[in-house]
Amino acid sequence: MSAYNEFMTIATQRYSCRSYSDRKVERDVLSLVIDAARLAPSACNRQPWTFHVVDNGDLKQEIAACYGREWIIKAPAYIIAVGNHSEAWHRDDGKDHTDIDIAIAVEHLCLAAATLGLGTCWVCNFDAPRCARALGLSDSEEAIAIIPIGYPQTSNLPEKKRKPLDDIIRWRD
Repeated sequence: MSAYNEFMTIATQRYSCRSYSDRKVERDVLSLVIDAARLAPSACNRQPWTFHVVDNGDLKQEIAACYGREWIIKAPAYIIAVGNHSEAWHRDDGKDHTDIDIAIAVEHLCLAAATLGLGTCWVCNFDAPRCARALGLSDSEEAIAIIPIGYPQTSNLPEKKRKPLDDIIRWRD
């Protein structure tokens, strides 16, 4: 149970951080969180992903402009999760598993970041075509999520508002 308790502590500490300190995130630390994403499972082990790290310069301003909310500018770095649809597994009915694979990998990344005292936030409501142009992505690649990452401005954890467990379990016989 101790490993479960440790996991639940991390899962509880992970939240959508929208307020970052000015402290730069070292690239070796960013590599650690991306390594956790690398270990994520993917359909048929296709691993249809790349993670683009942007931590300075004009490109950082362009990526922030793809979202347009003021708070994102303060994040010291962005990790853009890019899915490659031509590398992903597709079910017989055509279902493309790129988004599912990326979602698993990004949450591995976010949980790993939490263990290192970093805050993250999933940003999916952004101008994906503009982001793809800024990154020079191919036609088969898609910017699926921008993950601002940095040291949180405050150590106060927000209250988690989740449905009760009984509301989401359906026991089937």
